[in-house]
Amino acid sequence: MKLQIFDSTLRDGAQGANISFSVDDKIKVIETLDKLGIDFIEAGNPFSNPAEMQFFQRIRGMKLQHANIVAFGSTRRKDIDPAEDSNLRSLLAAGTEYVAIFGKSHIRHVTDVLKATPEENLAMIESSVRFLTEHGKKVVFDAEHFFDGYKTDEAYAMKALESAYTAGAYCLCLCDTNGGIFPDEAYEITKKVTEKFPAAIVAIHCHNDGGLAVADSIAAVQAGAKQVQGTFLGFGERCGNANLSTVICNLQLKRGYECIPADKLKDVYESAAAIAETANTAVPPNQPYIGMNAFAHKAGMHADGVLKYSSSFEHIDPEAIGNKRKFLLSEISGKSAIYDKLKNYFPSLDKNGKEMGEIVSELKERALAGYQYEAAEASFVLLVEKILGKYKNSFDLISYKVINEQPAIEGKVASAIIKIRVNGVTKIAASDGEGPVHAMDLALRAALSEFYPEIARMALVDFKVRVLDSDKATAAKVRVLITSADSADSWTTVGVSEDIIEASWLALTDSIDYALMKRN
Repeated sequence: MKLQIFDSTLRDGAQGANISFSVDDKIKVIETLDKLGIDFIEAGNPFSNPAEMQFFQRIRGMKLQHANIVAFGSTRRKDIDPAEDSNLRSLLAAGTEYVAIFGKSHIRHVTDVLKATPEENLAMIESSVRFLTEHGKKVVFDAEHFFDGYKTDEAYAMKALESAYTAGAYCLCLCDTNGGIFPDEAYEITKKVTEKFPAAIVAIHCHNDGGLAVADSIAAVQAGAKQVQGTFLGFGERCGNANLSTVICNLQLKRGYECIPADKLKDVYESAAAIAETANTAVPPNQPYIGMNAFAHKAGMHADGVLKYSSSFEHIDPEAIGNKRKFLLSEISGKSAIYDKLKNYFPSLDKNGKEMGEIVSELKERALAGYQYEAAEASFVLLVEKILGKYKNSFDLISYKVINEQPAIEGKVASAIIKIRVNGVTKIAASDGEGPVHAMDLALRAALSEFYPEIARMALVDFKVRVLDSDKATAAKVRVLITSADSADSWTTVGVSEDIIEASWLALTDSIDYALMKRN
């Protein structure tokens, strides 16, 4: 069965905290969703401000492969003729074939918020929908607070839907605006609506305040809803909206619904990453299906089971939606997981050999010392190189000195002096930096560039510090993670010490060692 997917990332999603889209950002999101095969993209409210109307004018001639752009607004204001209502006129001016308008379906919202009589509200719904349909628009009617309204006054909530439907609404959308219903309620109430309006396209629009938006949406589909609304990554006002990436994967992979074209499922993970980057946010690592840890295995038993029989600890094949299986390196990782992680780096490594035992043992010892390699695979590969006797030192440190100065001189608060030896040749270099690690990084590069000019193509892109034993206050051991990148790859290294400068130095030198190892 085909389901319509209605994405509101650019409207409802943009109401989420710390989410903001430029015009170019919005166009990127539209292109990503359209390429994925999403049916409807709610692009915003053209009445809200002049910039929104300009955006709709800009995208009017946009060539889309699959999606329909939807303009969003509300029913007319009380005591105003539809033709005179500026909100409805802006929906006409937006130039979209589809428009979505919200109206009150909760009797208390009508009387206490809108300050209208029940009959006035029904007339506002009916006349607004009729006005838009008579001007060639296909109207999605969002019944605001429908589920709460239904539980308060079932008859009135149904009359609100009937007013929209008899006026020609294309779709009746049931909104759990407060996000508090349970799946059984979503099923039962949606079922009543689909039975009352058997010829209508009924949609479900859930917020996630109770953590049940995805479950509620799926329950509504099982009750006969033919359209699911939400945001692709789940963000939105307060606790967000139904996460469409989860809804799509669940319904298409496990219930046989067609949400997007079958050949587009493999693009779900990549699309999520693209939208997150455009929104200047990150996909939560534990997000179902699309999180980087959605198919990550740490426990030895789990990793061993997945390697032998993938569905033992994976509910789907991660490649079906473009994600990948991942084994995390830690003191509780089993030999099978560690071997699977290393076999591409060291093809001759014997899974059952003595060296594998040494590697597992060293990993556990390092864990006791505070090292963690889940996010620092590059340092782990270097460690294994040393255990296997394959490590080739790229330079020897003779000494380093770091000095912090206040007040800052031309924005620089730290200086570093580094003395190294490469193939018997001694080199000294110094640099100022915006901090001690920055100064060390620049000085080390300056010292090594004569011997390894390729390091100019790599850059430090992230730096993280974690205190491991906070009870020791400023004498605590710290773990430093440094992420570096070149034009083709990125990698993370780790250093641990009671001295934050030394921990940073260990991670920094591992980063350069790994880059030079990749070259070879």
